[in-house]
Amino acid sequence: MSNPDELLRIEGIRKTFPGVVALDGVDFDLRRGEVHVLLGENGAGKSTLIKMLSGAYTPDAGRISVGGQQVRVQGAQDAERLGIATIYQEFNLVPDLTVAENIFLGRQPRRFGMIDRKRMEGDAERLLRRVGVHVSPRARVRELGIARLQMVEIAKALSLDARVLVMDEPTAVLTSEEVEKLFAIVRQLREDGVGIVFITHHLEEIAALGDRVTVIRDGRSVGQVPASTPEDELVRLMVGRSIAQQYPRQRPDRGAALLGVEGLTRDGVFHDVSFEVHAGEVVGIAGLVGAGRTEVVRAVFGADPYDGGVVKVSGSELKRHDVNAAMAAGIGLVPEDRKGQGLVLDASVEENLGLVTLRAATRAGLVDRRAQRVAAERIAGQLGVRMAGLGQQVRTLSGGNQQKVVIGKWLLADTRVLILDEPTRGIDVGAKVEIYQLINELTAAGAAVLMISSDLPEVLGMSDRVLVMAQGRIAGELAADEATQDAVMALAVSTPTPHKDTEKEASRGH
Repeated sequence: MSNPDELLRIEGIRKTFPGVVALDGVDFDLRRGEVHVLLGENGAGKSTLIKMLSGAYTPDAGRISVGGQQVRVQGAQDAERLGIATIYQEFNLVPDLTVAENIFLGRQPRRFGMIDRKRMEGDAERLLRRVGVHVSPRARVRELGIARLQMVEIAKALSLDARVLVMDEPTAVLTSEEVEKLFAIVRQLREDGVGIVFITHHLEEIAALGDRVTVIRDGRSVGQVPASTPEDELVRLMVGRSIAQQYPRQRPDRGAALLGVEGLTRDGVFHDVSFEVHAGEVVGIAGLVGAGRTEVVRAVFGADPYDGGVVKVSGSELKRHDVNAAMAAGIGLVPEDRKGQGLVLDASVEENLGLVTLRAATRAGLVDRRAQRVAAERIAGQLGVRMAGLGQQVRTLSGGNQQKVVIGKWLLADTRVLILDEPTRGIDVGAKVEIYQLINELTAAGAAVLMISSDLPEVLGMSDRVLVMAQGRIAGELAADEATQDAVMALAVSTPTPHKDTEKEASRGH
């Protein structure tokens, strides 16, 4: 006898693609008024499963039931008719249309054959009020920030009278304050009887929001547990092994200063930034969003201009705003946006790994393809990149494996100073630990690592020293043994006071 509160049931779902078994017998169910967390490493099969629910993919075997009735979801219209709405990480909104037009796209209310704009905007306003966002229904979507876009997507789902809401990594790019607002809305939807499938890599969110957790590993559902399950046990289910130490930092002896930044200033962005990073050392940069962290490291790498100050590598001053000079000096940058700035998504793994060393591998206008391939094979093997082969298109890799490719291209270039901007954002627990081990190997070999992360436990766990930025300045420096979350946050929200002599120093480069 079926459960009257059961909204959705998936039984024995199987899906294969050429050469890959994406799902192999997955079971999952969702009840009215619950948040059911879907947990798994990148590549475990979560995305494939939610694409079955949205109608993007059709299962090869197994069954999907909605409200106790077996259904076929063969497209977005089927999903909509069944009350299933999916909010993907990449929002499905049209930038040049208004908020109201996006919410009711393809379903605009009409009067005398014309779009009833007044009714549409009124209905949109009520939905926006329900999700607690203060934005005009007449605002263009391109004018909105990420958090508001998220709320517009939820309002759109509610306009479809969705009973099942699938949220794929909804907190990945939100600040902690925005996350709290989102959680409040999700809890209200749960009170209203909506069933929510919630996908996240942030384990601390599970106990805060979830009711049950289904763990997927290698395309199979390996367990269903309460949301109160300890994080260690969730990790063990996800990766099939226990991760005794989440941040396995090994601290080699500190060598000479490889990177020196003195009085770096860019008017209106950052001011009088000075620090050193030594061989064998990981220096973390913490701070709130907008503190100027990314802007500073982009200037160090030569990607962005600056007005004053100097950057030195092993004591030699670098030419400013010159990426080639930075690379020649041994600086590498793994950017915050790996897909937009770190990879050529339509190129192969081999081509991406060879991007930095392409010039060095070219003689008389010809690229030594064989040497490039041998080097790419070596580094992909060393990093454990999970792929069908070097010819695989890099966009088809999981997030963790894409990040390994971004880091790998700098390893091939014998980088001495590696800048990592949000190195594990959107990456599962197992892949995070692999990247931390890689950081250990780099510093053990005498490289210097400068790491920005908004994940405070990560900064504290992996850094030998922590620099805290606030309002475009270095607000303070903490040694590993004195760096706590409270100490970092106290500096992050402080108002740093400029020194008159350093202000003069910073302005000399004008």
